[in-house]
Amino acid sequence: MSGFNLRFLGHSTVRLELADRVVLTDPVLTARVGGLVRVVPPPPPDAYAGVDLVLLSHLHGDHLHLPSLKLLGTGTRIVVPRGAGAWLARKGFRNVEEIAPGETLAEGALTVTATEAVHSGHRWGPRLTHGPQSPAIGHLIEGAGTKVYNAGDTDLFAGMADFGPVDVALLPVWGWGPNLGPGHLDPARAAEAAGILRARAAVPVHWGTLAVPGLKRTARMRRLLADPPRVFAAEVKAAGGTTEVLFTEPGADVVLPAPTDRA
Repeated sequence: MSGFNLRFLGHSTVRLELADRVVLTDPVLTARVGGLVRVVPPPPPDAYAGVDLVLLSHLHGDHLHLPSLKLLGTGTRIVVPRGAGAWLARKGFRNVEEIAPGETLAEGALTVTATEAVHSGHRWGPRLTHGPQSPAIGHLIEGAGTKVYNAGDTDLFAGMADFGPVDVALLPVWGWGPNLGPGHLDPARAAEAAGILRARAAVPVHWGTLAVPGLKRTARMRRLLADPPRVFAAEVKAAGGTTEVLFTEPGADVVLPAPTDRA
């Protein structure tokens, strides 16, 4: 898979280089995100330079982060769930497109198909009714003979089986607090998702990056900032799955298997 590179920039942000294009998922690039603090260094500007396409999975502030999007430039091509485009355009972004599950768009030789996701799509959370809202989505990203599934935030759903097999799945394994609400994958359910997707490899994301300031020094929070991807790998192994877990610390390049190992 020459020409295919991944870099995990933290939380749900991944830089994907495929088919001569650079894609960024749910960019969170700053030291603070609302009331949350970043517990690892922010990525340097070269980590998000030259981006052709930004994929946003849903409207929550730790996924659609306006200050981070502004770092990329207001003319960058941004793809949002259908129904969110006008709201983001009013924030000054000039190249916003919408996509709904089952719809596909192209960026050069790369194609992106939106998928279902089981997660709240409201900007301010599931219990509020005012403000912008659009359904949460995931993405199937394909090009140069490689298929990547970007889950965004989601729980398990039966339709995942239709996406596989995938070469790499970007699977959330935790969040930013001591507990997970509905519409999320924990390490065990993420391992189940890897099996459903028939993923040849998986990168655990949505962990180890953001925390509530007052909790980040507690013993439980220190464990939750470090353990979820390791537990995920153990769950995949215990289930007898064939998925190779590509454990990557926030900010690091993903070490992809050699092509001969993925035949």
